[in-house]
Amino acid sequence: MITGRNPEVGQAAAKALGDASVVTYLQQDATDEDGWVNVFDQAEALYGPVTTLVNNSGMALGKNVEDTTSDEWHQLLALNLDAVFYGTRLAIKRMKNKDLGASVINMSSIAGLVGDPNLAAYTASKGAVRIFSKSAALHCALNDLGVRVNTVHPGYISTPLVDNALEGFEAIVSERTKTPVGHIGEPDDIAYMCVYLASDESKYATGSEFVVDGGYTAQ
Repeated sequence: MITGRNPEVGQAAAKALGDASVVTYLQQDATDEDGWVNVFDQAEALYGPVTTLVNNSGMALGKNVEDTTSDEWHQLLALNLDAVFYGTRLAIKRMKNKDLGASVINMSSIAGLVGDPNLAAYTASKGAVRIFSKSAALHCALNDLGVRVNTVHPGYISTPLVDNALEGFEAIVSERTKTPVGHIGEPDDIAYMCVYLASDESKYATGSEFVVDGGYTAQ
């Protein structure tokens, strides 16, 4: 099941992945705490027990700390951090103790690992997602709940979010001094990492961060 605020984008993504018997779209505002219950109810009604949650909603704001307003700060953290908390908490409650090989995959960023002077609120949110996910993973592991929690940290990926946030980013980060492999990433690069973390092949991985950045943070 694919969820999100924009029906046009969500329905197109669902259609690209298969027919309605395989994947469906459900409109959701991830910042609405109560709305998460409906998401899980609908998913369970259509497909049975939920085994995996990918928290992938987010927004960026290209501003430094001085120029960021309080309203912008709270709006960004509501989507990038609060929504991750709501989803992770409910996923654990719904998936624990069921021997499902359950997995929560929270989307962070390389901005959750290194600072950026022009992404003050964004780096704060993604760093918080990283540490929150480790705490959730430890809670699940130490209590034998059968739920793994990990974070994925994309580098510069060709998506509308990055295109809109960083003007001319492709030419900039394609320089080997910025991204050692010499080109930006594609959405599939992140999707395949999520497939791995959702599968039983990653059964020993929890509380970890999986960086997919073309070598950016290795420098």
